[in-house]
Amino acid sequence: MISFGSSWVEQQVKGRDLSRRFHLPGRYPIQSMPHFFARADVMLVTLKREPIFALTLPGKIQSYLACGKPIIAALDGEGAILVRESGAGLSCPAQDADALAKAVLAMHRMHEEERKIMGIRGREYYELHFDRNMLINKLTGWMQELINEI
Repeated sequence: MISFGSSWVEQQVKGRDLSRRFHLPGRYPIQSMPHFFARADVMLVTLKREPIFALTLPGKIQSYLACGKPIIAALDGEGAILVRESGAGLSCPAQDADALAKAVLAMHRMHEEERKIMGIRGREYYELHFDRNMLINKLTGWMQELINEI
């Protein structure tokens, strides 16, 4: 199995003469992410093929939905289902390089308007299911119902 660490990625970008298309700026604090997200055309989320990861929803997906950008998701389970159901992007199985390449090419071949619509769908899905104020209001409502039952 190939390890896809940052040094491997850097070597691949250089070795394939892709430096003009790929920028690997390194790690930044989470507060800096909105700046990077705003400049991106498409967001990528990947997870290893592990049963536990199929049961989880990576926090990145919520952030990507919130920023209104289309998503390519190379993962299994709940995260892939959410990306498909929301209409926010394309998904493929975890650790399937061929399927990921096809998803990237499919996204690239889409008309810009299609990608924009995916981003809008993602933002709408976020507001409906993950918006902080909505969740607080829902939780407060449930607590009030419990208090009223007592």
